Amino acid sequence: MGVALTRAAQWTGPARLKDTPANEALVRAVAAFVEQLGSRHPREAECVFQEPLRWRTALGASDFQTEYDISGPTVQSRERDEAGRPLLHLSPPDVSVLTFSQLSELLQVAENKKLEEVRACLEANRDPLVQILGPEIEQKDMPSELKSRLLALLQQLDSDLLRLSIEHVSPWVPSYCFSLLLFACVYNYVFPNGCRSPPWRQVHGDICHLLVQPYDIEVLHITCSISGVFLNMVSALQAPVSSCWGYFYFFLTPSLSLRKSFGREIFMSLEDSSSTQNNPHVESVDTGNCGQAQRPDEHREKNVHEKARQWLGPNKPGCTKKLEPSSKWSKLGLSSPKWYVTALNSSARRVKHKTTSDDFSESSSESEEDEELTERRTETNSDLPSEYWQIQKLVKYMKWGNQTATVIVLCALRDFNLAQETCQLAIRDAGGLEVLLNLLGTEEVKCMIGSLMILKEISRNSQNSKAIADLGGLQTMVDILDSPNKDLKCLAAETIANVAKFRKDRRSVRKHGGISRLVELLDCVPDPSPSTLQKQRDVEVARCGALALWSCSKSTKNKEAVRRAGAIPLLARLLKSPHENMLIPVVATLQECASEPSYRVAIQTEGMIEDLVKNLSRENQELQMHCASAIFKCAQDKRTRDLVQQYGGLEPLVSLLSHSENKQLLAASTGAIWKCSLSMENVAKFEEYNTLEILVKLLTNQPEEVLVNVAGALGEFARKPANRVTINNCGGIPPLVNLLTGTNQALLVNVTCALGACASESKCMGTIDSLDGVRLLWSLLKNPNPDVQASAAWAICPCIENAKDAGEMVRSFVGGLELIVNLLKSSHLEVLTSVCAAIGNIAKDKENLAIITDHRVVPMLAKLTHTNDDTLRRYLAGAVEHCCTWGTNCAMFGEEGAVAPLVRYLKSTDPAVHQATALALYQLSKDPNNCINMYENGVVKPLVDMMGSTDEVLQEAAARCVRNIRLLALANEKARYG
Repeated sequence: MGVALTRAAQWTGPARLKDTPANEALVRAVAAFVEQLGSRHPREAECVFQEPLRWRTALGASDFQTEYDISGPTVQSRERDEAGRPLLHLSPPDVSVLTFSQLSELLQVAENKKLEEVRACLEANRDPLVQILGPEIEQKDMPSELKSRLLALLQQLDSDLLRLSIEHVSPWVPSYCFSLLLFACVYNYVFPNGCRSPPWRQVHGDICHLLVQPYDIEVLHITCSISGVFLNMVSALQAPVSSCWGYFYFFLTPSLSLRKSFGREIFMSLEDSSSTQNNPHVESVDTGNCGQAQRPDEHREKNVHEKARQWLGPNKPGCTKKLEPSSKWSKLGLSSPKWYVTALNSSARRVKHKTTSDDFSESSSESEEDEELTERRTETNSDLPSEYWQIQKLVKYMKWGNQTATVIVLCALRDFNLAQETCQLAIRDAGGLEVLLNLLGTEEVKCMIGSLMILKEISRNSQNSKAIADLGGLQTMVDILDSPNKDLKCLAAETIANVAKFRKDRRSVRKHGGISRLVELLDCVPDPSPSTLQKQRDVEVARCGALALWSCSKSTKNKEAVRRAGAIPLLARLLKSPHENMLIPVVATLQECASEPSYRVAIQTEGMIEDLVKNLSRENQELQMHCASAIFKCAQDKRTRDLVQQYGGLEPLVSLLSHSENKQLLAASTGAIWKCSLSMENVAKFEEYNTLEILVKLLTNQPEEVLVNVAGALGEFARKPANRVTINNCGGIPPLVNLLTGTNQALLVNVTCALGACASESKCMGTIDSLDGVRLLWSLLKNPNPDVQASAAWAICPCIENAKDAGEMVRSFVGGLELIVNLLKSSHLEVLTSVCAAIGNIAKDKENLAIITDHRVVPMLAKLTHTNDDTLRRYLAGAVEHCCTWGTNCAMFGEEGAVAPLVRYLKSTDPAVHQATALALYQLSKDPNNCINMYENGVVKPLVDMMGSTDEVLQEAAARCVRNIRLLALANEKARYG
């Protein structure tokens, strides 16, 4: 089922399985799985599918027994899911099933027709895993343990189906998989069944893929399959030359003739190679220039006609060097005769990087640096400097030299400027990465140190770091962290820091046990003046370990692994170090991890806030930036904000705003000021340092990251009326209004909050209105982001309250009232709350109330009255109160069933909800039917109790509502008894 079935089965068109022995075996396997699941795994068999499996069946009602509800031709199971759907429903010729248990019983009913039923089910449901387990299967994130176990069973079935399909291909293998004595032939990894194609191509009949270089034409891409030999119509520039685990997409010609005029000598060798069939695992691979093989990516990058012939040409005479297998290959158990061939070595190492269930659950905060980088090489041979060719020669000597020659070559390579991209890529292009990584597997410390020194430098290049990871270098370097040699530990940790820039590489470090080993490197007591070389080395080891943890901590799972390894107390101890080169990676690691609540609490309890504040006063701007970023993330908690003020951290944060040229430092400091200003005590302190005036000046000509933080801080400052006037006097309103036309969602949220706070001041409101700011705020209600919609609606409320002619202003927005009423259909709680608040203000104007009534605001509000959220209840009741003052709206609310839910609001513990609800009930009580409904739902007793409240508004509203109910009762008695 699922992906394996799609790959393994042979289809005729989009929805029919071919009648082949392989397909019949697959169908039988699926049927056996379904029948055995109910007896072996009864709980998993009862798990209800996300969506039913539906197909056209040959069964009828007469085939079912009395355990089912049978009504004419319709059959339903007596068991139902939580939504009341029957687990099996037959309405001939269609049937739907919601559990494996019911599916198993259906197959028992079908008896001799069960294979036909399974086939019909598979044909009608091409993606059964998504229907069974839901879209969570794509993220490998099952919501329950039961579904996780069912997923494991289905994955095992997938593997069995794939293995079963490959068995049908294996008998064809011997006729094709013999060794070819061509002039150039590149095979992939040999699988246990003799095939040389990946399993997902074997199920389609592919046996091996060849690259053949004839004398008289370009390179041929050939596929040998059970159906014949095919020529792949692809360019060498578009397809990978050799990749064991690469994906193959081919456009095949009908059949490749073995008697084409061009390259006839080569194709004749296909028939004359029987003498080599006794050794099917030996391939003839050209060694190029005495063993210096071209990389496959070079084959794509450079001149195809020339480089392809060099790589795929016949063996040159005089090349007599004997090549020894690498120890890496020996450990893997693979049989590569040429250890230095980059493509084969890379492919073999990639076998070890298999996808597991948690491969797609890393941190979502990993952004642009996690994208797979594409190699861009535009220079030609004539553009390359002489250093490029010198490095290539040195790498060649390093491949074949003895230990002494290798050390000399490593020293010579260190003399080059390895910071230059040309030098970095020269080592990679010459196959030097593989050699350097192989040296790490030796026991020669000098060679290992020299290799790591070079790897540390060239791994700063993203292409090299990715190649090192693909070659399995991370696992080797993680193992070196256990070495007693501290120089090796330092170099390995620094190289890991450079390589672990991508998500899968950080995951690889964790899976190979690298996190705990890196944390162990932090066990060092900081000393202001290390007196011995031993202590200096300990400090350097800790610094390098912190660098590697900094890179690895960009992943959510790695952050948790770092915490579990006991890193927090060690980082707290290193945070007291006087050495800035130590502090930078330590603080950077902390600020990366501070996004997790557990780390924020630990940073407080370990007393690290004081050290972070102290380091704000250092001269190193990078250290200041990381400290401010850590405070920014931690200051979401009030306790941290109080500690920052207690240790005198507010003034240093304001002083950092003077470094306007350093945008990263500016973003970090403004972010810290924003979060610290969430406490009004801190706002008062910031006012002493003239922070508000400085922030207003930063509203122009700044990156969006800075603007987001500045707008957020201004929104917090504007909670004080005096600060609203200051913002207006300093000219802060126009740039804020201008920012409403941007597209950054976080920026729009903060700007609308700031303008909404300022609009509470009449002078500020006049400025906003004159700049057409209210219209821009209203237009943000169309924004697809619910957070932007909610913040815009909240900002509109004070604008309506403080505008001179609010009713006319709102009506001037064409389609504006319909837009805001339609937002009552939103499923976002904050949007609903803010829109109800805005409608409550809009409804104060009778003409606007008439318009929104025509847009069916009453039934929409009535539908929301069943909410349990007190904040929404408060503003919803306010909207109901004001909407009741127009026409027949009061009676319509009763008809729409809004009265009884509103009565239940009186049971809330929020006094604001009580006041708003009492006012709404008073307006509703003006309709006799509503009074009867209120009385029947027990409104009198809680209202009588509220008449004794200290809130005068609540007292009066409750009393008036009770009075209306009582007057109706008296009128009924008078009418009854005359």
